[in-house]
Amino acid sequence: MKITALVENKSNCDLTPVHGLSLYIETERHKLLFDLGPDNTLLKNAEKRGIDLGQVDTVVISHGHSDHGGALAAFLKVNHTAKIYIQRRAFEGHFSKSLGFLKVPIGLDRKLAEHPQMILLNGEHRIDEELLLFTVTNTSKFHSTANDTLYDEQGPDSFAHEQDLMIFGEKNALIMGCGHCGIVNILEQAKKYRPQLCIGGYHLRIPVTKRTVPEDILEGIANELRQYDIAFYTCHCTGDEAFPDLAERVSGMRYLACGDEIVI
Repeated sequence: MKITALVENKSNCDLTPVHGLSLYIETERHKLLFDLGPDNTLLKNAEKRGIDLGQVDTVVISHGHSDHGGALAAFLKVNHTAKIYIQRRAFEGHFSKSLGFLKVPIGLDRKLAEHPQMILLNGEHRIDEELLLFTVTNTSKFHSTANDTLYDEQGPDSFAHEQDLMIFGEKNALIMGCGHCGIVNILEQAKKYRPQLCIGGYHLRIPVTKRTVPEDILEGIANELRQYDIAFYTCHCTGDEAFPDLAERVSGMRYLACGDEIVI
C-alpha cells in the first residue's frame, strides 16, 4: 500500500498547500482517492506527481464539507468511471457560524448527488474484502469544541454524514477525514478491525478564529491514543498548536504534509 497526500494545509515540497485534504492510495486492488480537497489544487498536484486521476477506480468522500469534496465537479470532468462513495446526508446543507450569527454555507454541490457515478450510503458499507466504510454514532468522549461552530439544517451538526475507511491488507489502515465524531470514539468503533495505522485530522482547531481546544481535551485524547499499538499520522484540521502537544505525549505520532508518502 502506498499513500500520498495530494492536498493538505502544509507543504514541504513543490506541491501547493491549501486548507483541505485528499489522499491518493494505491492498494493491491484499487487506485483510490480519499477526499478531494476544496478546488483544482488536487488536479494540479496530481499532475506534478505524475498521477493520472482518470485511472482512479474508487473515491471516498469523508463528509459533506467543501474542503473535503469541493473538487468533486472538477474530478468528474477527468474521471468518468470511478465509483464515488458518500453518505447520503453529506449532500444536505452544512454551515459554519464562526463569525457571529451569520451561517456561512460550507456544503457540497447538491446537484452532484444525482450524478451516475455517485453511490449514496446510509451507514456502514462493505465495498469489497479490502475496503470497508463505517460511521460512528457514539460521539460522547472528548468532544472537540471546534465542532461547536458547525451546523446542519436541523441545528448543531450531528456529523451523521461522516464516514471513515478501513483498508485491510498486510497492515490494516484506518483513514479519517476530519474526525468530527472524535478520534477516541472512532478508534473505539474501529478497534474490532485491528488497525495498525491511523491517518487523518482530529478537528481540534477552528480555522477562522485559530483557537485550539482546551488543554484537558488534548491530555485526555493523548491518554486514550497511548492505549493503542497504532502508528498515528495526523494532518489538516488537528492544528499547529495541538499537533506538537499530542506528538509530545504520544510516541511516534507524525504529521502528514502535502506531498508526503507512506509505504506499507
